[in-house]
Amino acid sequence: MASTKRVVKTIVGMVGIMGLGFGLWAAVTPNEAQMKKLAKELPRSSPQQRAERKHLNEQVMEILKEAAETNENVARRTWPWKK
Repeated sequence: MASTKRVVKTIVGMVGIMGLGFGLWAAVTPNEAQMKKLAKELPRSSPQQRAERKHLNEQVMEILKEAAETNENVARRTWPWKK
């Protein structure tokens, strides 16, 4: 009888701890409106920053293409590369 009470208390305690954890997790998770607001504030959402990133990616791809076509050690070149 005592072991049954101990098992029941343990199960109730575990469920309580798990419920508390789930409740705290649900309390700190942002809702849909907050998620949309956060997404708008991300640095990548600005058109200017997207254009800058696109330009940088184009430069990197150009450098990689040039590096693939040469036998020179391109790691020793100064930045930005001059042709």
